[in-house]
Amino acid sequence: MSSTDAGFYYAESENTPLHVGSVAVFEEPAPSYGDVVRLLLSKLPLVPRYRQRVRRVPMDLGLPLWVDDPHFQILYHVRHTAVPSPGAEEQLRNLAGRVLGQRLDLAKPLWELWLVEGLENDRWALISKVHHCMVDGIAGTDLMQMLFDLTPDATHAEPQDWTPQRNPSSLEVVAGAVQDAVTHPLRELTRLPGAGGVRQVARSAVTAGRSLAANVPSMARQLATPTARSLNGPIGPHRRWAWTDAELEELKSVRTALGGTVNDVVLTAITRGFRDLLERRGALSDGLVVRSMVPVSVRQENQRGQLNNQVSAVFVDLPVAEPDPVERFARIRRQMDDYKKLMQTVDARSIIAMGDFVAPTLLALGVRASMAAGQMWCQAVTTNVPGPRVPLYVLGRRMCSAHPYVPIAGGTRVTIGIFSYLSTMTFGINADFDAFPDVDVLSRGICTGVNELVEAAQAATPASAAT
Repeated sequence: MSSTDAGFYYAESENTPLHVGSVAVFEEPAPSYGDVVRLLLSKLPLVPRYRQRVRRVPMDLGLPLWVDDPHFQILYHVRHTAVPSPGAEEQLRNLAGRVLGQRLDLAKPLWELWLVEGLENDRWALISKVHHCMVDGIAGTDLMQMLFDLTPDATHAEPQDWTPQRNPSSLEVVAGAVQDAVTHPLRELTRLPGAGGVRQVARSAVTAGRSLAANVPSMARQLATPTARSLNGPIGPHRRWAWTDAELEELKSVRTALGGTVNDVVLTAITRGFRDLLERRGALSDGLVVRSMVPVSVRQENQRGQLNNQVSAVFVDLPVAEPDPVERFARIRRQMDDYKKLMQTVDARSIIAMGDFVAPTLLALGVRASMAAGQMWCQAVTTNVPGPRVPLYVLGRRMCSAHPYVPIAGGTRVTIGIFSYLSTMTFGINADFDAFPDVDVLSRGICTGVNELVEAAQAATPASAAT
């Protein structure tokens, strides 16, 4: 594993399962369970990681290893269930919330797929779960090709026999870890671009230091800004999950009229959702913000489709106390513009790579300690993953919608995953069960936020055209 992947693996705990997931809904009657199993068996050679499990090094002397599971059984990973009548969205959401809230078995390959029948209008669904140590959101989108087709009449290869590779002995694992502890940092240095790995690390550190120094006023402003800390707290074992959606063309119309990006529009709509939530709880006050971590992909084109994590993050203050939606949008846009300049200056990829120089034992202890202690710096995680603009099919059935699932951890008790497919953008809201009995207020507030921005864009368009 890379150090980033290992961090996600180490952060798993009883109350914080760290898998990403989705719920995809399809038209037409469901395929048979056997057909789904055979389809996956034909695709697994394309992604060997799905037959591998995690092997930890004794005493965490090295980073965890991926090894073939000699007892791999696909019938364990592919499940079959149905929702109760009437099979509406509420029944599917309740089922998905229970399935996605349960931990994966860390002794087996870290994924599950659930075939769900019984949806109204002759529809069915697939609930997928993959541990975050295997894949980040962008890679997960790229790997949809493992299961999905671009045409309804696509053909598939027959399943092939598979023989697992021999697992190393404990002595071999420890010996390899000790050797790697010596050679890996040197190997990472030689892999860095430019003449002289050490000089490159030094230059990256200096560049990062200068950029962070230049950003001190912004960081100081965040330190002095009151955040909605009532949203932070301990995380229990259960989850509430809600979703809503918006038309992508409407979001683009706001971007065209007001400037910025679609992501700025999305964050502003989410701000309205949190504003409504805090107002309903009587916790809204002047100057208050909800600070959200926004993951940023640093994946390069030549890394597309690889099963690993290439992510950094920025922290955006959502101005929930601001009553004017246009001003909320302007404040978020300014922050994102500043972060874009910062990310262009700082070599985020090199900074992430510095984690590869941390001793694995210290990395494991550090991640566990930080997750156990929790944190109050941010109150939410918001991640936007672009999806395909063309129809996708599974066994000839067309996918009509997909809703993302992002895990919660470390005292941050709500996450919002955003996924675009065809002309729709969906919002999947995952929250701690006890802390968010009112999660539907947040969901409805996001819809309200989209609508008020569309109205503001329509009001601004004539003036812009005249200018």
